[in-house]
Amino acid sequence: MTTHAPAKINLSLKITRKREDGFHELETLVLPIPGLADELHFEAADHFSLHCDTPGVPTDETNLVSRALRLFEKNTNQPCPFKVTLTKKIPHGAGLGGGSADAAHTFLALNELTGATVPVETLAEWAGELGSDIPLFLYQSPCWCRGRGELIEATSLTWKKRILLFKPSFDIPTPWAYSKWQDSQEIQGISYAPQTIDELTLFNDLERPVFEKHRFLAELKSFLLDHPATEAAMMSGSGSTIFAVLRDDADAEALQNETLKLMDPTLWSHLAIF
Repeated sequence: MTTHAPAKINLSLKITRKREDGFHELETLVLPIPGLADELHFEAADHFSLHCDTPGVPTDETNLVSRALRLFEKNTNQPCPFKVTLTKKIPHGAGLGGGSADAAHTFLALNELTGATVPVETLAEWAGELGSDIPLFLYQSPCWCRGRGELIEATSLTWKKRILLFKPSFDIPTPWAYSKWQDSQEIQGISYAPQTIDELTLFNDLERPVFEKHRFLAELKSFLLDHPATEAAMMSGSGSTIFAVLRDDADAEALQNETLKLMDPTLWSHLAIF
């Protein structure tokens, strides 16, 4: 069995407070990204093993795929002796949810392969034990996430605009970004203001701490915001991906090439067409 785990971007991310349990109370609108997905292949075997084509990705029991499989075994009392081959397409540390998507789709695949028929709401509870943003990937649709991210409400949002994503070579650890949010300061001359697209308000409270440390991301956002091909631009999640919402008549390839030439030719990029 082969399944695909799509990436996501955050169209909005509002942090309201730091909770007593150390997590942050938030409200975020999440949009799956078509055409950008990790691939997981499950093959029957004598015992569980995880293989990955990307150097540096752990394949031991610390990987979220391994942890999801072990939790599924524990909670269903069903052994899952599969050889899992993970092919990475979503860059790591990008704010695109690659590892979390992999874990969520492991739950979904095992639910089908074992015939366990666990309701998605129950899978979401299990997923929340592994990470706050894993449950949202189980719903495979645009959704609002609240609480520490575990309260999911699917939405009928229809998104038609193309989005161009850029990621530099460095990663942003999500826990670090949240830990610096409360005491971070805005950079003078950089716009953090909400942006409006088809009655949606786009903003990201984590831009403040991340831009404070990584000035290049602030400059990349400003470059995209100022470009005539762009309708809006901001950071996804905790970064380090910056995305641009393109105008309907924009030349995406021209913007992509210009950004690479003028900002950083080593940027990873992806055009999402909805």
